[in-house]
Amino acid sequence: MMTDCQTRMYIDGQWCGAEGKGKLAVINPATEEPCAEVACGGAADARRAIDAAERALPGWSGRTAYERADILKATADLMRQRADRIARLMTIEQGKPLAESKGETLATAAFFEWYAEEAKRLYGRIVPHHVPTKRHFVIHHPVGICAAIAPWNFPILLPVRKIAPAIAAGCTNVTRPASQTPLCLMEVFRCLDEAGLPPGVANLVTGPAGEIADVLLADPRVRKIGFTGSNEVGQELMRKAADQVKKISLELGGHAPFIIFPDVDVEQAARTAVTAKFRNNGQVCISASRFYVHPDRREEFTEAVVRFAKTLKLGNGLDDGVEIGPMFEQAAVDKTIGLIEDAQSKGAAVLCGGRRSERFERGFFFEPAVVTGLTRDMRIMRTEPFSPILPILEFTGVDDAIRQANDTPYGLASYVLTNDINTAVNMAERLEFGMVGINDFTPATAQCPFGGMKASGFGREGGIEGIEDYVSAKHVCLGVTA
Repeated sequence: MMTDCQTRMYIDGQWCGAEGKGKLAVINPATEEPCAEVACGGAADARRAIDAAERALPGWSGRTAYERADILKATADLMRQRADRIARLMTIEQGKPLAESKGETLATAAFFEWYAEEAKRLYGRIVPHHVPTKRHFVIHHPVGICAAIAPWNFPILLPVRKIAPAIAAGCTNVTRPASQTPLCLMEVFRCLDEAGLPPGVANLVTGPAGEIADVLLADPRVRKIGFTGSNEVGQELMRKAADQVKKISLELGGHAPFIIFPDVDVEQAARTAVTAKFRNNGQVCISASRFYVHPDRREEFTEAVVRFAKTLKLGNGLDDGVEIGPMFEQAAVDKTIGLIEDAQSKGAAVLCGGRRSERFERGFFFEPAVVTGLTRDMRIMRTEPFSPILPILEFTGVDDAIRQANDTPYGLASYVLTNDINTAVNMAERLEFGMVGINDFTPATAQCPFGGMKASGFGREGGIEGIEDYVSAKHVCLGVTA
């Protein structure tokens, strides 16, 4: 269990309880037992955080980029020093294996470091004048108070991809984490605090999503919302943000195709597919969801995938050698079972797994499934699965692969395995997705933009593009004597 100050909200540089004295239990998905109790705030606490962010904004935006960078870099260093502790908390509250939690922690630290540097590279420009008595400059102005709303599947990486560029650009921030996974983000805020972040620059409010989001959306002082989550919630946020023409960036659902061309090593392709699909139980927005294989290699690939899937070690993420932890919650298990039952009722075959594991008395453990015989009318082909199900389909050539891959309202990530450079270029240019991984299934990195097309949202996190959503370009026209 965590200490009292670590399980509180962080507002105006202070660890504090909720105004209504509410508490919220955090459940370990491997045991189904409470692992901590945290403050459960509400509308009043969200308003307190906005007030603090408003007070801090003039001073923070007035600091030099180098001063802001020093604090961000110090935060990254503290996170690396405490990576084992943060990772352990993440595994306890979220379920993913400890190695994955450690990887997320280090990747999150990299975002703080990257935006420490980007703060110093947020250049303006001088525009050539066309009138002798004028000079034109373009400078960047911080958007103002920004809000971050993030889900549970990557409980520190997803909020920090919004927090780091905001404060690097000179904005202040209010963050609402997922109620189920606040502990590891509280540790990140401890790092920000100890790195010397001034009071009010970054604030953490835990509590009901709808109540807190409504305050953030309704308050005109909040000028930017960054959200990662479902399409349904993203659409609702867009509607409410429109009332104030509030700036918004959305990273929504995905339905990523994974296309395996016949010129690759099928055994290695199968191993890659299993790793890509079952990482974090498929509870990843960029998780591969549809595996297209050429008919010439279909049988060989399917056999190898089933073999590898059966060897995955299921268990508590804190235990040595565990490759697959529990799913996040009972609702996720129920949804996965529903997808499989729907597919089976329409003719699909489950080649392995596909049920809640009977080896564990407690915990949301589910056996990874490999499924064939899929058709377009099955729910798993039309909605974001977010589940440990690996569906195998066929394609006949490049044009057919492109057609099937793009036949979705989503456009977040896509993957291709090929050793042919012409095929690689063709696929990269024609796939309608914000990210294309060619012979790589982990494209996300701090120095490159992350985001989607079509119904998967707009705006980018990471790279030089990630800080641009937190500034407004300002044209300064200066009159001078000719």
